[in-house]
Amino acid sequence: MDVLTSTSSRRLAWAAVFFLFLAIYVGSAFTPALQDDVDTSHAVAAREMITRGDYVTLHINGVRYLEKAPLMYWLVAGCYRVFGVSDFATRLPTVAAMFLLALLGMLWGRRAFGQRAAVYTGIFTVTGLGYFLFTRVLIPEAILSLLIAAIFYCLVAALDRPNSRWHWYAAYVLLALAVLTKGLLALVVIGATLVTYLAITGEWRRWREFRLFSGLLLFFAVAAPWHILAGLRNPAFGDHHGFFWFYFVNEHFLRFLGKRVPKDYNKLPGYLYWSLHLAWLFPWSLYLPVAVRRLIADMRRSRRDNVPLDFRTRTRWICILWALVTLVFFSFSTNQEYYTFPAYLALFLLLASSVADEEVQGRTFWLVSTTALSVSLRLVFAAVLIAGLWSSRHLPFVPDIGEVLAQANQDNTTLSMGHILDLTGASFAALRFPAILAVVALVVGSLAEIVLRAKRKHFASNWALALTMMVFLVAAHIALVRFDPYLSSRRLASRIEQELKPQDRVLIYGDQAYGSSLVFYLHHPVELVNGRTTSMWFGSSFPDAPHIFLDDADLVRLWNSETRVFLFVPDFRQKEVDDKLGPNKLVYASNSGKVVYTNRN
Repeated sequence: MDVLTSTSSRRLAWAAVFFLFLAIYVGSAFTPALQDDVDTSHAVAAREMITRGDYVTLHINGVRYLEKAPLMYWLVAGCYRVFGVSDFATRLPTVAAMFLLALLGMLWGRRAFGQRAAVYTGIFTVTGLGYFLFTRVLIPEAILSLLIAAIFYCLVAALDRPNSRWHWYAAYVLLALAVLTKGLLALVVIGATLVTYLAITGEWRRWREFRLFSGLLLFFAVAAPWHILAGLRNPAFGDHHGFFWFYFVNEHFLRFLGKRVPKDYNKLPGYLYWSLHLAWLFPWSLYLPVAVRRLIADMRRSRRDNVPLDFRTRTRWICILWALVTLVFFSFSTNQEYYTFPAYLALFLLLASSVADEEVQGRTFWLVSTTALSVSLRLVFAAVLIAGLWSSRHLPFVPDIGEVLAQANQDNTTLSMGHILDLTGASFAALRFPAILAVVALVVGSLAEIVLRAKRKHFASNWALALTMMVFLVAAHIALVRFDPYLSSRRLASRIEQELKPQDRVLIYGDQAYGSSLVFYLHHPVELVNGRTTSMWFGSSFPDAPHIFLDDADLVRLWNSETRVFLFVPDFRQKEVDDKLGPNKLVYASNSGKVVYTNRN
C-alpha cells in the first residue's frame, strides 16, 4: 500500500524532509568558527571584494588570487553586504545551494519516478554523509552541483517536450553560471554526458532543436565578460604569465595532468578513490546492489519491448552517464575526495527510484538483506564508539581537544579530510557527549529500521534511518565544534586583538593557509615569513603585490627592532623558529599546539 496517496500525507512527508534539512544544515550554519586553510582563505577573498571594490580580480591578504572562478565569492560577498561579515553569512550560499539541490532532486524525482521516489531523493540528499562532510568548508562544489543538476533537468525536460525553447535557453545560462563557478569542468561533465547520451539513444538527430547558435550566444554573453575583464586586468608582463595562462593552462590542464605549479594537491589511490564513495553516499550507498539489479532489469525490459523514450527513461540514462562521466574523469586526474560531489545527486536519484520501485512491487528480499547489512555496519560502529567511551571513562574531560591532537603525527596532508587521521584515543574524553548521542541514535534507530523493514513497513523503515542519520550528523556537528581550537585559529586572533596596536606587526611563519583565520578575524595586515608558496605564489610576483613577504633574515631584523611583533607558528614549524630566534622570544598565546610568540611585553 502506498502511504503517499493523499495530499496531506505528501505535504507531511515533504515538510518532514524540510525539518531534516533545518536540523542538519541550518542548525550547523552558525558554528564552529571558520577553519584555517581553504575555509577562511576563500572567505577573505569574498570580503576583499567588498573592501577593495574589485569584483573581477580576487585577492587574499592583498595578493592577487587568480586560481578560482568568481561566482561563489560574489554570492558570499553579497551575503556580507546584507548580513555583515560573519561565519553564518559565509556559509549561507552553501546552505541555500544544498536546500535548492534537495528541492530540485525531489521535484525531478516526483516527475520521473513518483512521490515515493521524490521523498526518498530528498531524504538521501539531506542525510547523505558526503554532502554533510564536504559542506563544512567554503568550497564551490554545492553551488556547482546545483547548477549541473539544473542543467541536466532542463536538458531532459527539453528533450521530453519538443520546441520547449525556455528549457534550452535556461540550460545555456546555467552552463555559463557553472563555468563561472568552477571553470571548464562543467563543460567537460555536461558535454561528455550529453554527447554520449545522444549517441546511445539516437536523439542526436534532433540537433536542430538545440538552439545552438542563439544558445551559445547567450552562454558567451553570460560567461565571457568576467574572463575577458580578468585577462585585461591581469596581463602578462616580462617573463611572467598573466591570467589566461595561469587560469586556463595551469589551473585546468596542468592540474588535470598532475603538473600544476606549485604542487599543492594529492591524488587518492585508485582503490581508495572508488571505495570511498560507499562512505560519501552512506548510509544509502548500501542499496547500490538493489539499484544495479533494478536498472539492469528495466533496461532489458525496455530493449525487449522497444519502449519509447519518455521522461523517466531519459532521466535514468542521463543520471547513469552523468555519474559515470564524473567518476571516471576524476579517476584519471589529480583529485580531492570532494571532486565527485556533483555526481551524488545522480546516484541518489537512481537509488531512490530503485528502492521505491522495489517497495511498491513488494520485492523485499534484497531490501531486507541490504538493510540487515547496513544495520550490522552501524551497530559495529556503535560498538567501536562504546569501546572508546569505556576506555576513556577514567580520563578527565579535555576542553581543548586540540592540545591532545597536536601530539599526533602531523604530515601536513593536503587531502581535505586528512585531519580525521589525527584523532587519537586520548582525545576521546573530549567527545563523550556527541559519542553517546551517536551511539543512542545508531542503536535505537537501527533496531527500529530493521524491525519495520521485516514487517514490510518500508516507508517507515527508511524514515527511521533518516532520523538516525539526522541525530548522528547533529552529533558529528557537536564533535566538530569541539575540534574548533584545532581546526581554526580564531581564539588566537581574539587573544592578539586584545593588545594589538596599529603599529604592531602580525606575522605567520610559513604558508598563509597555516593561520588564515588570523587574516579573516583580525582587522589588521598579516605578513608571511617564507610564505611565497601555494596560493600566494603567482600573485606575489605582480608589481602591485603588497610588501608582506619576509624571509628569515627579515624576521630576525624585525624581531630585534623596537617594533612589537606577534609571530604565529604552527606546531610542526616550531623547531625551525626556535633555531632562528633562540630564547629571545615570549610565548604570548598558545592553542592546540599552535603558538603566538612576541618579542616584547
